[in-house]
Amino acid sequence: MRKRLFAVALTALSPTIGMLAYNEFAARSERNVEVHRHAAQMARQSASDVESVLDGIKGVLIATSAIPAVSEKSPAACNLLLKSVASKLAPIRNIIVMDIHGKLVCDSMGWQPGMSFIDRDYVQQALKTDDLVVGEYTVARVSNAPILPMAIALIQGGETVGVLATGVRLEWLQDQIQARGLAPGGAMTIADRKGVILARDPNPARFVGTTIPNDYRHLITAKAPGTTEVLSQDGTKRVMGYIPVSAKNPLYVSAGLSLDVAFAPINRATLTGLLLTAIGTVLALAAAIFVGDRFILDPINQIVNVLDRWRNGDRLARTQMRGQYGELGQVGASVDGLLDELEIRRCESARAEEKRKLMAKELSHRVKNTLAIVQAIARQTYKNLPEQNAVFANRVRALGAAYDMLMSDDASAAELAKVVERALLPVCGSIGTGISIYGPTCLLEAEAVNALSMIVHELATNAVKYGALSDPIGRVKIEWEEREGRVYFSWREFDGPYVVSPNGEGFGSKLISSAFPMSMEPETKSDFAPDGLKFRLSFRVGAVGSTKAIA
Repeated sequence: MRKRLFAVALTALSPTIGMLAYNEFAARSERNVEVHRHAAQMARQSASDVESVLDGIKGVLIATSAIPAVSEKSPAACNLLLKSVASKLAPIRNIIVMDIHGKLVCDSMGWQPGMSFIDRDYVQQALKTDDLVVGEYTVARVSNAPILPMAIALIQGGETVGVLATGVRLEWLQDQIQARGLAPGGAMTIADRKGVILARDPNPARFVGTTIPNDYRHLITAKAPGTTEVLSQDGTKRVMGYIPVSAKNPLYVSAGLSLDVAFAPINRATLTGLLLTAIGTVLALAAAIFVGDRFILDPINQIVNVLDRWRNGDRLARTQMRGQYGELGQVGASVDGLLDELEIRRCESARAEEKRKLMAKELSHRVKNTLAIVQAIARQTYKNLPEQNAVFANRVRALGAAYDMLMSDDASAAELAKVVERALLPVCGSIGTGISIYGPTCLLEAEAVNALSMIVHELATNAVKYGALSDPIGRVKIEWEEREGRVYFSWREFDGPYVVSPNGEGFGSKLISSAFPMSMEPETKSDFAPDGLKFRLSFRVGAVGSTKAIA
């Protein structure tokens, strides 16, 4: 019962649990979309800031290239000018002017003219285009400091006559992204077109100058900006927004948000919800136990206990639950009413049984008196035939014994074994060693009791006079069985006098063959074998049954 109560309580909680699960799923889905959107926005903003820096430096280079001291490549005037310009620009360390062959002409730091830079890719590209060239991660040739080189062609009269170049200091770039600040657990990366990291927050010392892992290299040349979930090199799982390299964005920029941090409020809310749900479940189950015991199990146990006591003979046992326990109290009151009614019927039945027994005794007394009168009339009528009188008297006594059995046990049925024993008693006295009886318990209707009593009496009488029981070593075996609604009865004699088949049918044989009414479909067969009579009888029975064998 408690299991059922638990099931009811859990079923009642299931909508709440389902709602919590749905809210959890919806909140996480919304948060996931929000985190992706925020990461993409951070990446766009960072790329925009980088683009602004590059545009600013581009403007400086273009303006500087138009100054005559630079365009005419006058070393002394050019050095002074470039030194003045570079001192006002924090992102850069040096500005240099090279001729058409990539050799140094002048610079802001006073390097030796004639130094060749023609091997640098950004110099070669600047000589081929009129637009700003943004190079790749480079270690400066003189200072050995990492820089991001930028160059623009010097043009006079429509022809390229040299290159004006500078380099963004990567430590300055690093300071800029750190100054922006990051959300807890966040990350930002700037890399060149080959995937070499130029700036990174956090852990710049570990990552600057290294290459983005191959698993994420494809993002550098992706067709469009986007977001993805990655396991960063520092072991943090993040949602990362990225801006790939393009004509507009010469650098790769990514910004990541930690999933653990982003979902921390939801995780806390989930934990709180689970704790509250667990507490609610425990309270619901405790309430189910208390309410179940108090208002369901206790009343049911009380009803069952009263019924057990009543079954065991306590006729005064009652639940006394009227007006208590709600609906189960009504059930208890109904049980009390039923027990009261059963007690009344039991008393009436007991009185009726006493009356029936009294009437049965009176009927038995009258039947015996009638049979006694019949015997007296027979003796007076056939007083000159003592042998026939004795046979008739025994038959009447057998019939009387059958009536006694019906009257003493059941007004409508008697046990087959007792019928046989009572029928043998007037002829053979007590059942001796010469007679064996074996068969299952079987109840016979009144008609069958009378008929079988007469048949057994006739068989026993003949056995005593002429058959096996007339010899001290003779034996009679009586057996029966019941199957498919019929009783199969057999009487077999052994070790008696030699048997000779009779010439005709006597009164006893007629009595045996006609004792059962035709409604019971009787079948008889007598086999006068030399070693003893073998008699078989079968007849239909009504609601009879066999339980155990009787020997």
